Amino acid sequence: MSNKVSVSPLAVAKLLGPSNPTLDRLVRFLSSVRGTDKVLMFIQYWSKILVWFLQRRSPPLKIAVSVLTLAQRIQNFASPVSDFRILLRYYGLLPLLQYMNYIEHHPPASATALHIERLQNWCNVIYYPLEHIYWLGAHQIIPVSEEKTNAIGMWSCRFWAAYVLLEYARLADQHSGLKQRETDLLRRIKAGDIQTEEDPEADMARIKAERQSMLISACINTGYLPLTVHWSLKHSNFPDVLVGVFGGFASVLQIYTAWKDCA
Repeated sequence: MSNKVSVSPLAVAKLLGPSNPTLDRLVRFLSSVRGTDKVLMFIQYWSKILVWFLQRRSPPLKIAVSVLTLAQRIQNFASPVSDFRILLRYYGLLPLLQYMNYIEHHPPASATALHIERLQNWCNVIYYPLEHIYWLGAHQIIPVSEEKTNAIGMWSCRFWAAYVLLEYARLADQHSGLKQRETDLLRRIKAGDIQTEEDPEADMARIKAERQSMLISACINTGYLPLTVHWSLKHSNFPDVLVGVFGGFASVLQIYTAWKDCA
């Protein structure tokens, strides 16, 4: 006799079990602005690569028309996705102001890092309003000429580029501090100078995790750098497919970090 329990089609969700941590985590991920933004970022940039691939194919004429139509439909989808991502950042100045206040009361380990982060924050203080004005002008919500709108967009990206360059300096300072902490810890372990309440294995694990996080941040930053330079120039020959490659690379790592943080 079979012990198999039949499930009504109307109760198919029961197959997920009484508890489903992966589903719970996915809901938390997509319910956050950060999680949604990173998924949309993935669509925005990888669609450029897909469109490039479709447009490079040379099928028979009848199929070619369908392929080009598909490429256009993907572009039609990606355009409002990109637009919506800008709209999602409407409140960006508020968490930025909160963070600016936080680092003044809880400064990073080094004075250099504090100065760099202050500069980065002020880059963003200028970047966000310029991006908002660009978006409003591009949609003809406010009376700004196309030439002025494009100039505002370029200047917003220039401040984003400045932030990205400063991030390399911040990561270099963080790496220097991390290396010093690791050297000091290994020296103390070797000398047997470890207090009873200390856990050197846990300390080394934290250093390793911080180093991994720092490496991922550097990779994301490297994905952003060419894009910020490209959009900061009035005339750029940077191909759209490479915008997709660098942005898509950064989007994968951004999804990874956002998914990890919502565990």
